[in-house]
Amino acid sequence: MNENTVKIKDPVLSIRNLSVSYEKGKYAVNDVSADIKRNAVTAIMGPSGCGKSTMLRAINRMHELYENIETKGTLIMNGKDITHMPTIQLRRMAGMVFQRPNPFPTMSIYDNVVAGYKLNGIRMKRSERDDIVERSLRDVTLWDEVKDNLHRKGTFLSGGQQQRLCIARALAFDPEVILLDEPTSALDPVATAKIEDLLVKLKENYSILMVTHNMAQAARISDYSMFMYLGELVEYDKTKDMFTNPRDRRTEEYLTGKFG
Repeated sequence: MNENTVKIKDPVLSIRNLSVSYEKGKYAVNDVSADIKRNAVTAIMGPSGCGKSTMLRAINRMHELYENIETKGTLIMNGKDITHMPTIQLRRMAGMVFQRPNPFPTMSIYDNVVAGYKLNGIRMKRSERDDIVERSLRDVTLWDEVKDNLHRKGTFLSGGQQQRLCIARALAFDPEVILLDEPTSALDPVATAKIEDLLVKLKENYSILMVTHNMAQAARISDYSMFMYLGELVEYDKTKDMFTNPRDRRTEEYLTGKFG
C-alpha cells in the first residue's frame, strides 16, 4: 500500500491489488489496496468515472454477472477470503444498497425485508421471520412508521422511507459490512439527513463503506475517506485529516473544487 494510505488495525475488510477492467488493458479500478476499519463509516469520493462504484460492486462480486468484465485481486473479510466463496455466502456478509430506492415492487414491506431469505430458499418459522422484520425495521427507525402497514406494498412509502426499507433488507442477514452506492443522491434534504443520522447510528453494530459524490456528506458523517481518481486510490486517511491537510495535490484540488 502506498504512503498515502492509512494503516488500520484489525480491519473488517482487506482489499489487495484489486483491478477491474471493462475492456482489455483499460482499468476502471487499477491495483487498489486498502484496509477498511470496522464499526466506522468509510467514504469513497472522487469525480464521475473514477472507479468508486466499480470498486464497491467488485467487493460484492456483482461483475461476475458480466462475461466481459475482468476482476483481479484478493478480498479478505473478517479473515475469510471472499474472492472465491459462493456468492450467496458473500452477500450474507456484505449487504448492498443502491443509488435509487429499489424495494421489490410486487412485495409487501414485510416480504421485502426477508426477501433475501426467500430468494435463497432459507426456510424459517413465522416467529423467526417476524423477529427479523421487526429488528431490521427498528434498526432503520422505520418500525413505528410502518408497523400497521407491513402487508402493504413497499412502493407506497416515500422515497426516503423506501431507501430505509432497502437498508433494512440489507441488515436482515446481519452482515459484516454494508455497501452503499450514493444512497442519498435521489433523496430530498430532509430524507438525506435521516439517512445520514441513521448511518452514524448503525456503525455501532456494522461497518459501512459508502460511495458519495457529496463532499459535505463525507465530511459530516464519515470517519475515514478514500479519494479515487482515474481508477487509482490516490489518498486514504481519516476524514478530518484529509479535509484539513490533504497529502496529495490532486486530493486538494478536488476538495477545493478545481475539478470533479
